Formats: sequence, C-alpha cells, structure tokens
Amino acid sequence: MMDGSVMPAGVPEAPPVGRADGALAAVADRRGRATRLAHLYQHQPLRGFTPRPAAGEPLTLVLANLSGGMVSGDRYRTAVTVAPGADLLVCGQAAEKVYRAAGADTVAEVALSVAEDAALEWLPQGTILFDGARLDRLTTADLAAGGRLLAGEILVFGRIGRGEVMRRGRLDEHWRVRVDGRLVWADALRLDGNVGATLDHPAALAGARSLATALYAAPGAADLLDAARWRLADIGDGAVQAAATALPGVLLVRVLGADPAAVRRLFGRFWAWLRAATLGRPARLPVLWHI
Repeated sequence: MMDGSVMPAGVPEAPPVGRADGALAAVADRRGRATRLAHLYQHQPLRGFTPRPAAGEPLTLVLANLSGGMVSGDRYRTAVTVAPGADLLVCGQAAEKVYRAAGADTVAEVALSVAEDAALEWLPQGTILFDGARLDRLTTADLAAGGRLLAGEILVFGRIGRGEVMRRGRLDEHWRVRVDGRLVWADALRLDGNVGATLDHPAALAGARSLATALYAAPGAADLLDAARWRLADIGDGAVQAAATALPGVLLVRVLGADPAAVRRLFGRFWAWLRAATLGRPARLPVLWHI
C-alpha cells in the first residue's frame, strides 16, 4: 500500500509519521503452500521491493532508503510481521549511511514479529557511521514459542576506504528479543563523545573499525554452539576476531576487526553456513550482497 491508502482489516496500523519521517510496515502470511506479501505500507523515503527469489530462496523483501542515507533529525520505523507458517527473507539493498549530525540524533526503530512455525531472516547490509554521526537505534523481536529468527547487523565506524574513522559522535544501539513475551536476550552498545578513544582502547574495541553480530533465536538454538565455534575456527583467517556464545534458545556470534571488508567476508561465510544449518536455505548470501 502507498501513502494514504486504507489499511485492510486485521493488519497492524503503520506507525505514525511526520513530514520528514520514513516508515515501512510489511506482513507476510501463508497462502496454501506459498508465502505471500499480504500487506506493505511505505512512507518515503523507505521503500520495499519484492524481486523474484532465486531457486531455493523464500519470499524476499528488499528494503531501500531512497534518500541515500540518514541525516540529523531523521526518524525511521520499520515493522515486519511473519504470520504462522510463513517464511520470509528481508535484505537491505545497500549499506545504510549515517551522515555527520548537525544537531539532533537520527532515530531508527525496527520491530520484528515472528509467529508459530514461521521463519524470518533479517539481513541488512550494514550501517556506516560517518565521523560525527549520531544514531539512536532500537531493534525489538517478538517470537512465538515455535518461531525462528535469524538476524544480523554489521557496524562500520567511519568511511574507512577514504581514511576516515569515526572519532566523535554518538551511537546508542539496543536489541531486545522476547519469546512468548519473556525477555530472552538484551544488548546495548553506547559510544558517546570521544568515540575514537573507545574504538582504540585495548579494553574496548582495541582498534577495531567494524563489529558484526549474528543472532539465531529458536527452540534448540543453543545446541548449535559447538558447531558454530567449529565453523568460525574453520573459516577464520587471523584478520578478525570471532566468537560464539549461547543462552537458552539463543545463539549469538560476534565478529570484530580493523578491516571492515575482512569482517564482512567472515560474517558472510558464517551466515551462509548458519542459514543452511538452521533454516534449510542454500548456503549462500542473497544476490544483492555481491552487486
């Protein structure tokens, strides 16, 4: 649905937006043996596209920011709901850029909902924080007891290819994952003020310029811990650090390194293995990751 359209009955209302705000709300459900996009609300500059999936891939929703990046004072809200039995892949069209802030923070909210026997793969292409950027982002995921969520994010601190490191600014990154309303995992990363000193401090990021997170939440997720550690050791090349841990119903992997390209490569190789091992999908990244 485009701006101003009437919402169909039974579909959650799209988040309220102001003149300069962006919003996208999508609902995927199951019709017979196939998953379909039952509802799509979008308010510029956020847009969703549904290209024809490659062989073996589920219904795919590609998210795009038509403004080319996030600037000071922008507010974005993305909500994705996967109904019982449905299977959805959400991928970013490109890495999101957060420009130097002239004043107010950029605010982003992501709300993911996965029903019983449903699966959601949430795979943005990462976030590049320019020097002086200010981003406040909250990602919440609500799963039914039998839902499965594979979610990830890559943070890059500066335009490294241009020799720029994020020295000042602010990042307030929060994750909340709930299963049947019970909080099973919460995480917060806050960098404020002299960000460069934190990136370089040996007790903090120790010179890293990129941080990637992969999360799998589902029944039995913790049982994959040994296999995940074996896989990380098998694909590691010494250019990055990677580790895995587990909580009941949650598998968590972190990748950290000074070279964002090396972090992305290892993250991508691990992700390809993990999506095959958990969701039964091909052991490869979406085509957009290679364009």
